[in-house]
Amino acid sequence: MSSEQTPTTPETAGPRPRRLTYAAALAALEGLALVVGGVWMLVEGLAGDPDDRQSAVTGGVTLIVLALLPLLAARGLLARRSWSRGPAVITQIMALPVAYNLLQADSVAIPAGIALAVVAVAALILLINPATTQALGIRGPGRAQDGKQ
Repeated sequence: MSSEQTPTTPETAGPRPRRLTYAAALAALEGLALVVGGVWMLVEGLAGDPDDRQSAVTGGVTLIVLALLPLLAARGLLARRSWSRGPAVITQIMALPVAYNLLQADSVAIPAGIALAVVAVAALILLINPATTQALGIRGPGRAQDGKQ
């Protein structure tokens, strides 16, 4: 749908709330981190001396493909598309077990786990905020299109 076909409702008119911008920025940050990690694994798999070259290349490509979800969600959030909240929330929910596993490691991965957990929880809070929901034009269950119950 083009912007001409998408009607502007009173809820979505006006400036974009900062919470929505922050949520988009956090989703984009996660997507960029996945791209960087994927490229690093891919380069190590191709140019380095990994234990299993095929697994390193497959892991790198997988991370790069997985990065599309938060990056597309971030773009949709900035454009105030209601569909974008779902992928953004899914990304945060998927990040929480990863953060937990990083926290269980006995290495330098612990700070990464803390950072990932903080970003995921903060993004979830921003995404479920009523101002964000209203800015995206998402109505709660049982609400009619015209806003009357």
